[in-house]
Amino acid sequence: MASPQIDLGNVWVIGASSGIGRAFAEKIAGMAQNIAVSARSKDALLEMESQGRGITAFPLDVTDAKAVETAATDILGRFGAIDTAVLSAGAWRPLEPGDIDLGSIRAGVEVNYMGAIHAISALVPIMKQQGKGHIVIVGSLSGYRGLPRTVNYGPTKAALINLAETLKLDLERFNIRITLVNPGFVDTPLTQKNDFKMPQLISAEQAADFIISGMAKERFEIRFPQPFASVMGLLRNAPNALYFRAVGRMLKGRG
Repeated sequence: MASPQIDLGNVWVIGASSGIGRAFAEKIAGMAQNIAVSARSKDALLEMESQGRGITAFPLDVTDAKAVETAATDILGRFGAIDTAVLSAGAWRPLEPGDIDLGSIRAGVEVNYMGAIHAISALVPIMKQQGKGHIVIVGSLSGYRGLPRTVNYGPTKAALINLAETLKLDLERFNIRITLVNPGFVDTPLTQKNDFKMPQLISAEQAADFIISGMAKERFEIRFPQPFASVMGLLRNAPNALYFRAVGRMLKGRG
């Protein structure tokens, strides 16, 4: 799928060292005036910067609110504006059913949810001052309803879905757009930890194309791939008894 050409202005991608974030940052070269990329992996970011495609590295840890605020200030000083921000940092590791691993759960909350909050806290004052902005929050279809073995992941994505809906209502008056991205299974370092066959697995590059296409159409929610996303959407609204029965059957079919 060819990506449409859209003007994104100055873009900041957080969680850009691998997966969807990296694929997106590399895809938008030529659509953006400047691209700032952030993540913990400094070497990966510097390798992207060395490509010479308008990409500049700003390494940070999203769990450090001050570091995120400092990076936002530095990017604003360097480029003069932050027009579009894509928040795609994520953490997850497999857990067995009933394994309530506090460390893993806390890491999910701190990276997946609070990492986004730290970025939004830094971005909103900047975008209000500019009189415009666009924040893209990468959630997951796993945030629609509870799924097995995702106690350290799914709830954080559910929180991001609610957050995006709340921010859309709060920030429209300031001409700040919110976009929610809910991917299914994407081939990334996180999903490569899975020990089961993932339905409709797509590449990070395909995911980036879906996101760019949805942004060009100014959709609030961009979910993919179809028909898996539609099935998850139906299950999201299904009665509890039907939902739990359907997921139970899928689990039995797995093993």
